[in-house]
Formats: sequence, structure tokens, C-alpha cells
Amino acid sequence: MPPRWPRKPTREDPAYRKLEDRINFAVHVAAFTAVNSGLWFFHTLDSDWVPWVAKVTLTWLPVLVGNAVYIFAIADYSPLPLSPTVNPDPNGES
Repeated sequence: MPPRWPRKPTREDPAYRKLEDRINFAVHVAAFTAVNSGLWFFHTLDSDWVPWVAKVTLTWLPVLVGNAVYIFAIADYSPLPLSPTVNPDPNGES
């Protein structure tokens, strides 16, 4: 049974932003794992066919680690401040 969100999901909701970022990270890890393992499998069969597999791994892995550092250490999921109220009178008089 899929999880249910108790309210309408919006990007302004800090809990929803956190969940969305973690799900996107999980998809990123899954794509890295699938593509990388496939490339290394074919590299093992014939190293001349995919000689650039190490470059792909060494380029993609720091991006993945950077994504993890941002999500788990840097990202601020506190509530977003409300936009300032706009005064309808340009002179500031009520």
C-alpha cells in the first residue's frame, strides 16, 4: 500500500520538500547503480568495447556524493518565510 500524504503536497511544505529531495536522491542512486554496474559488466567482458567506463564512474560518483552532502547536511528544510504584504496604497497611508 503506497504512503499517503496527509495534506495537499506543495513545494512550500518543508516536510514535502525533504521527502521529495530524498526520493530524487534515491532515484539518482538507483540510476548510478544500474548504469554503472552495466558498464562495468560489459567492460569485464570486453575492455576494448567500453574503455571510458572508469571516466564515467569517476565523473558521476562525485556528483552523487555532492548530492548526498547537500541533501543530508546542507539543505535547510525550515518553513519558507511568507511573502511580505503589499500595501495597496503607494503613499503608505491607510
